[in-house]
Amino acid sequence: MNYELIKVCGMREADNIREVEALGIDMMGFIFWPHSSRRVTEHPGYLPTQVRRVGVFVDEAPATVLQLASSYRLDLIQLHGHESPTYIQNLRRQAGSALNHSIKIIKAISIGSSSDVEQYKPYEDCADYLLFDTRCTTVGGSGKQFDWSVLSAYHGDTPFLLSGGIGPDDAERVKAFCHPRCIGIDLNSRFETALGLKDIAKLKTFIETLQR
Repeated sequence: MNYELIKVCGMREADNIREVEALGIDMMGFIFWPHSSRRVTEHPGYLPTQVRRVGVFVDEAPATVLQLASSYRLDLIQLHGHESPTYIQNLRRQAGSALNHSIKIIKAISIGSSSDVEQYKPYEDCADYLLFDTRCTTVGGSGKQFDWSVLSAYHGDTPFLLSGGIGPDDAERVKAFCHPRCIGIDLNSRFETALGLKDIAKLKTFIETLQR
């Protein structure tokens, strides 16, 4: 895969944020879903300046999303619940007047089988990016992978990120994955030493392998 970007999600510790940012990634995710074990409960004390900031929300009230987008100067909003296209269109319209900067939207799609890929269709005209993640009993962060080959059923035009249980030993597999609309990967739980704390050495080795 000729990836364009790497997103590391589930960040919340200032020193760890600085170290991950220094690896030269492209996006950093902050989870604001109240039920997540990686939820940002207070300001980390440092936010990245060299990467794009992504806020992750699950069926959240638009007013709360916009308030946090403003407070954290988010560049992207990732919606990981059952948000409808109408919700996204309204959120985008409200963001245009509430924020002093433009913001893009990622819509996550949970994949368990090839039929789940079809869920993308209603979001073609309202999301800037899609994120294909593993279907699980909770919302992401399961550390489990889905069968990437089912994404051959994706024929949309919206670029997407590959997510779901990508780990330190998957660099070569990621490099071998090919889809014309895949522009990057999302890394989280399998690079952790503790909840919300990323293993810098493993991330560095993984990224270096991708770039060879």
